[in-house]
Amino acid sequence: MYDEKNGTMYSEKVMDHFANPRNVGEIENADGVGTVGNAKCGDIMKMYIKVENGIIVDVKFKTFGCGAAIATSSMATELVKGKTLEEAWNLTNKAVADALDGLPPVKMHCSLLAEEAIHAAIDDYRKAHPEE
Repeated sequence: MYDEKNGTMYSEKVMDHFANPRNVGEIENADGVGTVGNAKCGDIMKMYIKVENGIIVDVKFKTFGCGAAIATSSMATELVKGKTLEEAWNLTNKAVADALDGLPPVKMHCSLLAEEAIHAAIDDYRKAHPEE
């Protein structure tokens, strides 16, 4: 799909995750919460994780931002659910963008925010559980 406002093309997967985002919401009593933002574009992402035996058993997000920010948040949650903390930590913004069949260069920062939000939630979890 072509966005006339900023002259960018979006894949079908980006449009699907924007129109039908997965894992939206909050997790009450989350084991880790991470919030990141980009002052330049105004996007803000908040990720919540629930961890059992070192595995992310649930993940939710709330994102204030453009369609690409919502799509990358949604895809990132899909990619880390069921993974170990280490596997989730190793998720890269490139992997998120690739899973969405690419992002326009001007929107790659959104995938970086998704990676950073996952890292922030895992960091929060690790601070509360230093023994793990």
